[in-house]
Amino acid sequence: MREIVLIGINHKTAPVELRECIAFSEDEAVTATAALRGRPHIHESLLYSTCNRVELLLVTDDKPAAVADAKAFIADFNKIPVAQFESALYIHANDDAVRHLFRVAASLDSMIVGEPQILGQIKEAYRRAAEAKTAGVILNRLLHRAFFIAKRIRTETGIGDRAVSISYAAVELTRKIFGSLDGKRVLLIGAGEMAELAVEHLLRHPVAETFVANRTFETGLALARRFNGQAIRFEEIPEHIKRVDIIISSTGAPGFVITREDVKSIIRARRNRPIFFIDIAVPRDIDPEINRLDNAYVYDIDDLKGAIEENIEDRQKEAIKGERIVDEATVRFREWHDSLDVVPTIVGLRKKLETIAEAEIKRTVHGNGMSPEDAQALTRMMAAFINKMLHDPTVFLKREGMHGDKALYIDTVRKLFKLDE
Repeated sequence: MREIVLIGINHKTAPVELRECIAFSEDEAVTATAALRGRPHIHESLLYSTCNRVELLLVTDDKPAAVADAKAFIADFNKIPVAQFESALYIHANDDAVRHLFRVAASLDSMIVGEPQILGQIKEAYRRAAEAKTAGVILNRLLHRAFFIAKRIRTETGIGDRAVSISYAAVELTRKIFGSLDGKRVLLIGAGEMAELAVEHLLRHPVAETFVANRTFETGLALARRFNGQAIRFEEIPEHIKRVDIIISSTGAPGFVITREDVKSIIRARRNRPIFFIDIAVPRDIDPEINRLDNAYVYDIDDLKGAIEENIEDRQKEAIKGERIVDEATVRFREWHDSLDVVPTIVGLRKKLETIAEAEIKRTVHGNGMSPEDAQALTRMMAAFINKMLHDPTVFLKREGMHGDKALYIDTVRKLFKLDE
């Protein structure tokens, strides 16, 4: 019986300096996935590498040899001695490997529980494995179950419901303030990573207009084009403060980008319409003294962090429900994996044929008024027929060293005769 083995390193077992040493870039992951086909003890394989983890998922009939092979592969590919990373590795087999994959795909094992990126990264790894033909019957089934379980957990629990990134929290805060962002005008100041994340979250809520101001106009223009916004020059910020309802600022400026005097001078022109400033920059972009002005409200990164910590706690509570779903799915996958052994498949096939035969004999005997002797003869004939029908398939499936992948043949038999339904 072939085993499922997972070998990896992640943010819990190794610092970033070590993870960097054995990480695979996107191009390297393509090359590595193809190279895994030639390893003698690895029959199926899949590799995914993110900023927080590197994991190899394997199918093997010799676990110790496959683990040694995987360690050597990682070392050779990254030109790093095995001894440098071996103590940080974790190795899971069968149920433990399946459970770990399900938890990773569902983001139950992530640094931030519920983050959605990991599922897409595993899907991309599976696409590479499919193209390289390193995923066979077992990994195909396992990965599709992992995707299904991840979706189910996200649907049936609240692990992804609440903001846990500063940018997400900023947008969620504006939505809570206004109830809806329909018809609101938003000004983004800065075009870095935080601003990009804020834009991604803003796209989920239709707003009337979005403006982007950045010291490098071309950078702001590139970000604005991604969501049909309008880029403005930094010098135009005071004029646009008169028009917008929400300002989200995330520059790397050393001092305030918007001061109390900047806002005080345009309050009258706004005719008492409230304006909200959400400052997600460190150091701060927005002068906190603006809070002293009428109808002007400033929230900084500390205000958002408090909400995020509460949301992380809520996600952890919801994750308990996800763990239960993972445990159930692990048991079901084990039952399917065990069924790939020859004996359960032959027994299941015989039972199905006997059930069909018994029903047909009963119908024939009842409909034709046959004598008990004739019915027994018919039963003996059907039993002999089933034995002869199963002889060749049984010999074929039990044959040692059969050509091709035994698991593939067994899986095909189970599908043809619907033995798992």
